[in-house]
Amino acid sequence: MAPRKSTIELTQRASHAAIEKLGTDLVAIDLSAQMVLSEVFLLVSGQNERQIDAIADEIERELAKVGEKPVRREGSEHWILLDYEDLVVHVQTEEIRQYYMLDRLWNDCPTLPLDAVAQAAQFKKGDA
Repeated sequence: MAPRKSTIELTQRASHAAIEKLGTDLVAIDLSAQMVLSEVFLLVSGQNERQIDAIADEIERELAKVGEKPVRREGSEHWILLDYEDLVVHVQTEEIRQYYMLDRLWNDCPTLPLDAVAQAAQFKKGDA
């Protein structure tokens, strides 16, 4: 079973918002085949506390434009979790991301291609 189209669209919108605030190392993990409550985890790295706050705030703003509001927001100075039920966004400092290694924990799951990542890579290529 693949994630629903609406979940993929939210993931794409959230990834664009994250990149807008200079989020890096974005990975969307497809959890739809697992027996978990969410369909997709979106992992995003930020440089510091202020940046992860800005990334999370921008994601919330963008998803609010299409009527989505997180059912909960949790966090500390090193990570923020935005729970949209079918989509869970993890915004973490690079150090915390390496510590928890969610990418590796779910490495048996497929990843979803993110338009924003492809566009950012294409933009960087054009600058070179």
